[in-house]
Amino acid sequence: MSDWGIAWRLARRELSLRFRGLRLLLACLFLGVGALAAIGSLTQAIGGELAARGQTILGGDVEFEISQRAADDAERAAMARLGTVSQSVRMQATAVGGDPGSPRIVPIDLKGVDREYPLYGRLTLRDGRSVGAPDAETVWIAPALADRLRVGQGDRFRIGSASFTVGGIIAQEPDRLGEGFTLGPVAMVSLDGIARTALVQPGSLYATRYRIQMPASRDPKTVEEAWNKAFPVAGWETKTREGASPSAARFIDRMGQFLLLVGLSALVIAGIGVGNGVTSYLAARRGSIAALKVLGATSGVIARVYLLQIGVVAVAGIAAGLLAGVVAVPLIVWAAGDVLPVAPEFQVQLVPLVLAAAYGLLIALAFTARPLIAAGRVPAAGLLRGVIGERRVPWRHSLPWVGGAGAAILVLALATAEQPLLSAGFLAAVAAVLLLLAGVGMLVRRTAARLPRSRRPLLRLGIAALHRPGSRTGALVVALGLGLTLFVLLAAIRTSIDSNIASSVPQRAPALFALDVPPPREADFRATIAAIEPRAVVATVPAMRGTVTGYRDVRVADLEELPEGAWALRGERGLTYAATLPEGSELVAGRWWPRDYAGPPLVSVDERLAEAIDLKIGDPISVSLLGVERTARVASFRKINWDTLGFNYVLVFSPNAIADAPHNLAATIELPKGRERAVLNALVPRFPSISVIEVGGVLAQVRDIVGAMATAIAAAASVAILAGLAVLVGAIAATREARTYDSVILKTLGATRGQVLWVQAIEYLLLSAILAALALALGLGGAWYVVTQLFSFEWLPDYGAVGATLAAGVVVTTVIGVLGALPVLNARPARALREL
Repeated sequence: MSDWGIAWRLARRELSLRFRGLRLLLACLFLGVGALAAIGSLTQAIGGELAARGQTILGGDVEFEISQRAADDAERAAMARLGTVSQSVRMQATAVGGDPGSPRIVPIDLKGVDREYPLYGRLTLRDGRSVGAPDAETVWIAPALADRLRVGQGDRFRIGSASFTVGGIIAQEPDRLGEGFTLGPVAMVSLDGIARTALVQPGSLYATRYRIQMPASRDPKTVEEAWNKAFPVAGWETKTREGASPSAARFIDRMGQFLLLVGLSALVIAGIGVGNGVTSYLAARRGSIAALKVLGATSGVIARVYLLQIGVVAVAGIAAGLLAGVVAVPLIVWAAGDVLPVAPEFQVQLVPLVLAAAYGLLIALAFTARPLIAAGRVPAAGLLRGVIGERRVPWRHSLPWVGGAGAAILVLALATAEQPLLSAGFLAAVAAVLLLLAGVGMLVRRTAARLPRSRRPLLRLGIAALHRPGSRTGALVVALGLGLTLFVLLAAIRTSIDSNIASSVPQRAPALFALDVPPPREADFRATIAAIEPRAVVATVPAMRGTVTGYRDVRVADLEELPEGAWALRGERGLTYAATLPEGSELVAGRWWPRDYAGPPLVSVDERLAEAIDLKIGDPISVSLLGVERTARVASFRKINWDTLGFNYVLVFSPNAIADAPHNLAATIELPKGRERAVLNALVPRFPSISVIEVGGVLAQVRDIVGAMATAIAAAASVAILAGLAVLVGAIAATREARTYDSVILKTLGATRGQVLWVQAIEYLLLSAILAALALALGLGGAWYVVTQLFSFEWLPDYGAVGATLAAGVVVTTVIGVLGALPVLNARPARALREL
C-alpha cells in the first residue's frame, strides 16, 4: 500500500465526525469564507441585475440628455434615423393640495412623458393596470406623494399653474433607478401636461431626455460614439443600456471592493486562528504521533496523516462557509429593503464562490504548513518523555509552502480587483499590522524575561507566564492586538459617520432651497419671506446647467477614462457667475476679478478639480451652455466648504462670461426652527413657478443612505472581530498543555483555584494594557483612512465612545482568557503529571 493509502486509513480511524480538537479550524474557515462568499455573491448579483435590466432601467438602448432646452430639428432628425424615440422632461416642482387656507405642499420630481413611453418594461398602477402617458389633465403619482398630500384616485391637486386629477398610484416605474437621486416623490404627466403647468420657461432648470429603441443589429456604444462626434459641443450627456445606472454601479463596485478587502482581511486573521488551532490539535495528538514513530512511521507519513485530517475539516469548513454565503444573499436583500438599488433574484454566483473557496484553501495551507512539518520532526523519544515547548522548524522547510500560498493570495486578490493599487495597499497594511504585532510579541517576551522579580507571588507568576518555556506570548499578542484594534476601528468608523450625519451637516444647512426664482421678481420673493419671518436670511445666485467639454488642449469626449477625482467632468454640472467671492469659498491661488470686470471671460475652479486635471492659472476651460460652447480662462482656484449645503459650485464665472444666457435664480433660506411651513405656505401661492425643497427631507435621505453604508461596514468589521476572537481562543487552546503543567505544579505546591485564575488574569491584563495604546493608534489610523479617503467624510470620531469600546474590548478579551483557563483547573494533578 502506498504512503498516501496508509496515511488515509490512519487519518480516517482517528478523525471524529464531531471534529473534536479541530472545531476552531472549522469555525475560522467558516467565518472567513462565509463573509467572502456573501459579499462577493451579493456584489455580483446586483451588478448582474443592473446589466440584465439595462434596457428597462435606462428606458431605451441609448439615452441622450440635455439641460434647459429641447433637441433642435437636426438633432431630432438624427435620433429618428436610429429607431423609435421617446421624449421625457424632468424637473423639480411643487405639488399643492388640501384646502387653500391650510394647503399641503410637497416637493416633487415632475416627469413629463410622451405617447411612446415606456419603450421597455411596464408602467403599472396599484389597481393592476399597465399604462403609458396620461392625458393632459391626469397625473400618475408615487405612493409617497399620495400619502403626503393625502390624496387618492379621483382627487385633484395643483402643480405650477395647472390642476390635475389623480388617475392612479404608481406601483412600478420601470426606469426609476435610471432617473437617479430625486428630491421628492414622482408625479408623472404627459408632455401636454408639462406645458399646462407653465413651469418650462427660458432659464428654467429642467432636463430633456430622449430614449431610443434600436434594432438589435445596432451597437449602442457605436451609436453613442457617433453621436458625440456629430454634436461635440452641444452639451449632450449620453448613456447606453450597458451603463444604465452608472452612479449605482460605481457605488456597488466600490463598496463591494472595500467589503471584499475587509472580508479577505478577516480570513487572513482567521488564518492565524487556524494555525493556533492546528498547533493545539497536534499537541494533543502527541501520544499518537509517538506511537506511529515507534512503529516505524516516517515524518512524511505522519505529515500526510494529519494533512488529510486537516484537509477534510478545512473542506468541510469551506463548504459550510460557501453554503452560508449563498443563503445570506437573499437574507441581506430582504433585510436591506429599499436601500439596495435593485433586488436581485436568487441565483448561485459561481465566480465569487470559487474565489472564496480558493482563498480559504490557500489560507489553510499558509497557516497549517509550519505546524504540520513541525509535528513530524519531533523525535519519538522526546514525544514519549513529554517535551513541552515548540520544536523550531527551519524556515527553509516551510517557506516554499507558506510563501507560495501567500504569493497566490496576493496575485489572486490583485488580479480580481477593480482597483489593484487600493487592494495592494490594503493588504500591505494588514501584513504590516501583523508583522508589527509579531514584533511587539517578541519584544514583550524578552522584556518580561529581563524584568526584576516582583515580591508579590501572583504578579511574579503572571510576568513569568509571558516568557516561560512553552509560552505563546507572540500568538497572544497578535490575537489580543488584532481584537482590540478591530474594536477601536469599528467604533471610530461608526461614530465618525454618525457625527457627520447628526452634527456637521444639519447645523450648517439652510432650512429651504428654492429653484427657478425669476430674476425680475427677486425683490418680491425676499419681501414675501421677510413679511412672514423677519429673521430669515436669504441668499440667491444665478443657476444654470452645463457640461465641461474641454480644458487646456484636452477634449473630454476623447478621454477613454476620466482622471481620478475629476467627477465634475462626468455629465452636467451647475454653473453660476458672481462679481465677488462666494460665501463658503476660500481663494487659494490666483486673483478674483473686479466687480465691474469687462475683459476676456474668466472662471474660478475648485482646487480639487484643478489638481485632478492638472489645471494651471491661465489655462482655458470650455463648457457647453444651452448648446453653445463657451471658453474662459482660469483666474483662480478655490477651496470649497462642501458640508454647508449652500451654493457650492465647482465653476464660478465672471458675469460677462455667461450672464447673457437665459437663467433664473436659486435661493437658500435660513430660518428659525419650525418656521419652514409658514414660509412655504406664503411663497408657493405667490410664485407657482418656483420649486421649494425642505432640506430636512433631503437630509433624511442622506442619513438613510449613509446609515446603510455604516451598517454594511459595521457588519463586515464584525466578522473580522469574530475572527479576531477566534484567534484568541486558538492561542489559548494552543497553550493548554503548558498551562495545565503550570496549574498542576502550582496546585501541588498549595495554590488555590482562585490564585491560579488570578495569575492568568494578570497575564492577560498586562498584555491588554501594553497593547491598548498600540491598538488605539492602529485602529484610529485605519478608521481615519476609511472615513476620509475611501468615503470622503470629515474625521469626527467620538473619542469617549472609542475609549469605552477599547475598555470593553480589554474586559472581553481578559474574560475570554480567564474562561479558557477553567478546563485547565479541572485537570487532576496525578493524572496530568503522568501524561506530561
